[in-house]
Amino acid sequence: MIKLLIVDDEQIEREGMKTILDRSFPDLIVEQANNGYKAVELASSFEPDLVLMDIQMPGMNGLEAVEEILVDYPHIKFIMVTAFDTFNYVQSALKLGAKDYILKPSKVSEIRATVGKVLKEIEEERELQAESNTQREMLQRTLALVETDIVTQLLFDHVHEVHLSMLMEMLDIRATSEVFVMNVVVPTGMEHLYTRIKEKVRKTKSGWMGALYDGQLPIIIFREEGQSYRTQAISLARDILLVGNAEQKAGWFIGIGNDCSSLEEIRQSYQEASIASSNTTLPVKYRLYQDIPVLKGTDSWQRAKNLKKEFSDQVRLRQWDQIKSNISHLIQAYEMEDVQMQQAQQLVLDVLWSLWSIMGEMGIETATPIYNYQAPNYRQLRSETTNLLIDIKNSYDNHFKNLEANTIHQIKQYIMENSQQNISLETLSNKVGLSPIYISKLFKEKLGINYIDFLTECRIEKAKKMLADPEKSIKEITLEVGYHEPNYFSKVFKKMCNSTPREFRKTLLGLKD
Repeated sequence: MIKLLIVDDEQIEREGMKTILDRSFPDLIVEQANNGYKAVELASSFEPDLVLMDIQMPGMNGLEAVEEILVDYPHIKFIMVTAFDTFNYVQSALKLGAKDYILKPSKVSEIRATVGKVLKEIEEERELQAESNTQREMLQRTLALVETDIVTQLLFDHVHEVHLSMLMEMLDIRATSEVFVMNVVVPTGMEHLYTRIKEKVRKTKSGWMGALYDGQLPIIIFREEGQSYRTQAISLARDILLVGNAEQKAGWFIGIGNDCSSLEEIRQSYQEASIASSNTTLPVKYRLYQDIPVLKGTDSWQRAKNLKKEFSDQVRLRQWDQIKSNISHLIQAYEMEDVQMQQAQQLVLDVLWSLWSIMGEMGIETATPIYNYQAPNYRQLRSETTNLLIDIKNSYDNHFKNLEANTIHQIKQYIMENSQQNISLETLSNKVGLSPIYISKLFKEKLGINYIDFLTECRIEKAKKMLADPEKSIKEITLEVGYHEPNYFSKVFKKMCNSTPREFRKTLLGLKD
């Protein structure tokens, strides 16, 4: 409801004006002030949207009151009420921003018309503000999907470089040349703290949050200038761990990968973060990968490296017996070389992680292989490793058993029919019951393009058709095809069509500049 304040030193004038307004605009909330000082006071407590301000008043006149109120409340609108002999004051008030004036005496119809015009302006501004707030909320929801999509594709697939640069512009996070990954192990039942973790990361303006899946939460962190990698990583890890109360810390752990020089190398840092978070029983609930004793350059390290190179062909050829045998021989070699148990488990996990990564690249969803505890001996290490291999193979078998031949058609049809909506990999995943990683890979393998590219093509094709209608504004088309920011829409359109939407419309309709 709109609030209106009548300011006049004569009570009969105020009451008369109130009667006219109550009859003409029954939904108004009306208050009165008998002088300029009272008007300034009510501007704070009553918070009017519109003030009918008499000019000639003792003490503080109307012009002085308007000037003082506007200092703290520039959104308030004013209509000046004046006699003929004070018209020069009205001109000064109009220069201050007053919307109109009413002469004393005036006809009821004139008062109704003048006040009604300003009330309509207030209502239109409120509608625009509500629309702006809605668009802002939609943009924030879109950005959250954009953020998790970027992390998913950077760690498990790839995103088209054009879209990556544009999407990075949309996120209010400064991307630097050096970057690393943190892998947060979230205990079962603590998933509701995802939002609070995100708030912690968001405050630093240096991180992108991935999706929480199977108790693992990847976060891409950009290096801060003037702060060492180690200091930044440990400081953020401690802040995230504070999200859980002291008695809830069991099961929480954060693995931190090494920093790398570009996003192209980010998967290596993620692998390191995953390995660093493999043992959640350590007394300190975070660990940097660089702090784990490694055996690089040794025969054991080289043997594992060679084995990982063979996995790609073995998985694609479904040679699971060979994979199991190779890993078993690797563990036996570590035992014969008397490799320390913690180091052996780390090396075997690294091999399993490589196998899991290949599965992900093939679009096969499987839980990240993680040992639940530090194996006390090699017998237990073999047993736990066998169980993890069984889980990976079951995921492989179930994938091909449940995959439907028309999946790609379903996804394409859904995107074409709903391209104006905020469609993410998670949305498509829920629609067809397949993992986000698989869907992304499926698009690239079957269609040769990224799902974001296909979604963009659908939106741009719809926009082209709408641009043929001269009655539709660019802003309307922007919203109807699924974008919330005209400038971003124009950038994407120009990338796809080599012309801006306005230029395209002129060419299409044969218009001249």
